[in-house]
Amino acid sequence: MKTNFLFVCAENDGIANCKAGGMGDVVRDVPRQIAMHGDMSHVVTPSYGRLHQNGTEIGTLHFTYRGVPQEAFLYEVQGKKPNNLIKHYVIHHPEITSGDIAHIYFNDPEQPFYTDACMFSLFCTAVAQAVKQDLFGELQIIHLHDWHTAMLLFLKAYHPTFEFLQSIRFVYSIHNLAIQGIRPFRDNFSSLQAFYPEVSIDDEKLKDPRYHDCINLMALGIRFADAVHTVSPSYKEDIQKPSNFPAFVGGEGLENDLKEANEQGRLFGILNGCNYKNINRVRKNELCKHSIKAIFKWLQEPNKKYKADFLAHTGNKIYSLTENKPSFVCASVARLTEQKFFFYKNNPELLKSILDELATRNGVYIVLGTGAPEYEELLRAISYEKENFIFINGQSEEIIDSLYYESDLYLMPSLFEPCGISQMLAMRNGQPCLVHATGGLIDTVEHFKSGFSFAGDSLEEKNANFIAVFKEVLDTYFEDKETWKYISKIAKSKRFSWEKSVKEYYSDLYEIPLLEKKPSIKDAQSIKRYKSIKSDIHSV
Repeated sequence: MKTNFLFVCAENDGIANCKAGGMGDVVRDVPRQIAMHGDMSHVVTPSYGRLHQNGTEIGTLHFTYRGVPQEAFLYEVQGKKPNNLIKHYVIHHPEITSGDIAHIYFNDPEQPFYTDACMFSLFCTAVAQAVKQDLFGELQIIHLHDWHTAMLLFLKAYHPTFEFLQSIRFVYSIHNLAIQGIRPFRDNFSSLQAFYPEVSIDDEKLKDPRYHDCINLMALGIRFADAVHTVSPSYKEDIQKPSNFPAFVGGEGLENDLKEANEQGRLFGILNGCNYKNINRVRKNELCKHSIKAIFKWLQEPNKKYKADFLAHTGNKIYSLTENKPSFVCASVARLTEQKFFFYKNNPELLKSILDELATRNGVYIVLGTGAPEYEELLRAISYEKENFIFINGQSEEIIDSLYYESDLYLMPSLFEPCGISQMLAMRNGQPCLVHATGGLIDTVEHFKSGFSFAGDSLEEKNANFIAVFKEVLDTYFEDKETWKYISKIAKSKRFSWEKSVKEYYSDLYEIPLLEKKPSIKDAQSIKRYKSIKSDIHSV
């Protein structure tokens, strides 16, 4: 019998304009690999008030949320690469809207997760109703991604309307343990009681380890899923240890829950894969063209008016690259968060030192991303100060593809990294990476073999080692071309295949045995001919 999967997630790069980070890549690639085994995948995200517009309405969802009857709509939408074994859906409801981070998430500094918790709890309830209405067919596996979708496990365990979910195996993937979705149990519009007033709250089983009057949705996923998945072996080990911020980021208060899951045989560390087939082909020397085109487009958007002057400033810098070509280009592509750029925010002089080193070699550093306002403001300020720092404060797949293809070095100084996809994408193009040796970056980048890395026992030691290794990288590029070519060649030869990883998904997460594919008649004939030729050779 073929297996029917449902992937529930906040991001899906299998469709257009639904990605903020690496989760979107995973949700795009895993169903494609599952399809290779002949199984069916359904992928559902919120519509964010925009993704349903060119879709086909599949069904109307009637359910209760906040004690009030609700109506939402399930749409099937077109995938980037059509596949008969993959269907993409979005759920539309007027209260599920686009946030200020990548048109997906909201930033609520005064009450973290306030808006997102409202939005994603509503989304999860609508998904549960869609499953109940059999709109995805009979499901064997529901695979949840990060805290945004963990509320389905609450509905499964406690809501009488959705008891039927208990017959389905639930898998929970942790992409970023640091973002946990903590909200009060009661006495707040964005609280568990407000979302589901008809359900009795089990404080003891649901409480956050630190804030006992709150639910921790990340902890909910870890405690209630049949299998818990982290996206690299090294990260699995890291998160079972307590954090010592900022020198070490580990379990972030959930290490005991994770150790318990591991002792119960429910915790698995499987490295994310990377797509090496049917990838977007990029032409050389198109980075500037794509960047200017995107900036002109952003300047027309009303919500970008507050940074129109800066976008124009960036456009001027990019245009100057067409006249004065740099000798060395560094690049970083990421959401602007503490995870990705803490080293720069904590010590802006560190970033300035990197730029000063680059300036001596006619080098530039290009960072593309959107995110937390304080990080955007920092990078905008440094861009005005440093001529060789180009901050592209937006999201564009065309620019990203060009950066992975045209840059000389990819910089990834993540404070912590569950897996990381950017280093794999850069390496795929033969672009060496300089990374902080943490989590999945340990599993993918070998120092002075397939790339470069820095580490240290304290923040001060890490800062010093970052600069020291960066200088080594520049020296190698300019003064030891043979070594640089060797490292680039090794980087390009590395294969972090989804084929291997998804086989582990089947055995560990889904508990579904994969039958070895029998050779076709044509394959069997080829094997027979090969054996005959081999026999003839040995008889000579």
